[in-house]
Amino acid sequence: MSCKSPLILGIESSCDETAAAVITGDRQILSHRLAGQEREHAPYGGVVPEIAARAHVEAVMPLVEAALADAKLTLADLDAIAATAGPGLIGGVMVGLVTAKALAHAANKPLIAVNHLEGHALSPRLTDPDLEFPYLLLLVSGGHCQLLSVDGVGRYRRLATTIDDAAGEAFDKTAKLLGLGFPGGPAVERAAAEGEPKAVPLPRPLFGSPEPHFSFAGLKSAVLRARDAGTHRPQDIAASFQAAVVDCLIDRTRRAIERAPEATALVVAGGVAANTAIRAALAALAGDNGLRFVAPPLWLCTDNAAMIGWAGAERFALGLTDGLDVAARPRWPLDPAAETVRGAGVKA
Repeated sequence: MSCKSPLILGIESSCDETAAAVITGDRQILSHRLAGQEREHAPYGGVVPEIAARAHVEAVMPLVEAALADAKLTLADLDAIAATAGPGLIGGVMVGLVTAKALAHAANKPLIAVNHLEGHALSPRLTDPDLEFPYLLLLVSGGHCQLLSVDGVGRYRRLATTIDDAAGEAFDKTAKLLGLGFPGGPAVERAAAEGEPKAVPLPRPLFGSPEPHFSFAGLKSAVLRARDAGTHRPQDIAASFQAAVVDCLIDRTRRAIERAPEATALVVAGGVAANTAIRAALAALAGDNGLRFVAPPLWLCTDNAAMIGWAGAERFALGLTDGLDVAARPRWPLDPAAETVRGAGVKA
């Protein structure tokens, strides 16, 4: 198959979803295949790294073959192969990256090692060709909660991070505490739709503080106390928890907007960006500050290979490829020069 636009195979395996996709440099998603692991991890109420790694081993090559078949392509037709090289659960990251290395070596194609966070950061540009740099990004997922100025491909300035837990982690913990099921984010959102958001008085950590950092550990503890009190319905706790998270995210993002006057758009990405209450509140905040609001389609918010392929395409267009000796990384900050913050900010 001939195509003027580069053809990129993307592979994602950083947590509990294995995915493969074929993306073009002009924003066409030719194919996307994904295998989740909800059934494997549901008995434990969270992701078990060893189980996840084994599932990636079983799923990755069939998904790659299916993605190529869906796109009516062979390895020889590709221009490059991109794979998540971190951050994430190291066992899973290694499965996807080693697979990509083997394919790149066998087909004599360039390899592109993609930062999973950069995949999220650039994903809005896959579906919105009008989104130009710089923009303010709220990257909110199971393991990360950051505000960044996205100044270009590979150019990120971190404005804020979590000092303890990420918002997505708080959602998962709340779902487990309330017995709502796995995965936690969608389970809490469903329960919250049936609850009263003002029923349970919950804290808003760091609300109003001058620096736009996040904290959710205290909120998780408050949810535990509310559950143990036995006086509130799980739906009301879920709704009150979600409202507290929304308030914190909006307050912190408002602070970051003040520090990024050059931004023309407010962008949200990451798995928690699929939450409709959070998206609606951020859209209102953007409008109040004269900014465009951009969010990827819901399926592009959670982990997927299309965003990895697109980040690969953006890097490939700039001549940014990697050798076969590139290493998998469990931690990989987008802004290595960012100052360390108190608490567990190293997560970012």
